[in-house]
Amino acid sequence: MTSIIIPKPNKESPKLFKPIVLLNTISKLIKKVIGERLQFYSISNNSTHPSQLGRLKQWSIINAGVALTYFICSGWVKNINTSTLAFDIAQFFPFLNYQLLLRIFDKASFDLKVSRFFENYLVEQKTQYVWNFFSSFLFNIDIGVGQESALSPILSALYIFSILYIFEKHLKTLKIPISFLSFINDRLLITQNKSFSISNSLLFCSYQIVSSLLDRFGLKLEHGKTEVFHFSKSNGLFNPPPLNLYPLDSPILWPKNL
Repeated sequence: MTSIIIPKPNKESPKLFKPIVLLNTISKLIKKVIGERLQFYSISNNSTHPSQLGRLKQWSIINAGVALTYFICSGWVKNINTSTLAFDIAQFFPFLNYQLLLRIFDKASFDLKVSRFFENYLVEQKTQYVWNFFSSFLFNIDIGVGQESALSPILSALYIFSILYIFEKHLKTLKIPISFLSFINDRLLITQNKSFSISNSLLFCSYQIVSSLLDRFGLKLEHGKTEVFHFSKSNGLFNPPPLNLYPLDSPILWPKNL
């Protein structure tokens, strides 16, 4: 249980008024230990996708930058342009499906104790507010996985693994030449082509596929944060066409040229 103590405001310095949050230190340490062990087992057991980077052991956010740089430079050597579509998942951590997480644990051959722990993880948690001598009644706070929790990196990596795997299968079946990177809360679709119009078509198709998959997993794209970038070796100005995502309930994206 988490308690939030709200002190009496100070008339002389009202701007310094801040609530004091008391966290259960023991529970935070336990979460840290569990998160470390889950990461070790998941990586050694190949239960995380190689395109999932950031906040994982041996897969830092620097790897994402190196991979993107490689795509861009290798394309320039071949005299082709690199186009990327960056998008975000709305409220990713609070909307994780616990039943699906338990199925993922089973598929990844985790110990039964792990599944039993997560059957009760963040279930029926409560909090209360304390103001001087007043204590409120208990509030339920079943809000899913906290974004800054010690368990959020590995749980998100395990959860997104299934989506990335199915997405990869769809791309191969439809023969869509799209690469992708996933890091922290952001996802990146990458394609290379001499024609910006063809690149936009490939990005549109892949964006439609991933949007449908996320919807099936109970997740939604945050269309307002979606951006398209074009990387060209041309020293002069170039004017690629905008990417029209309006049929997918997303606005028309005007490219950012780099």
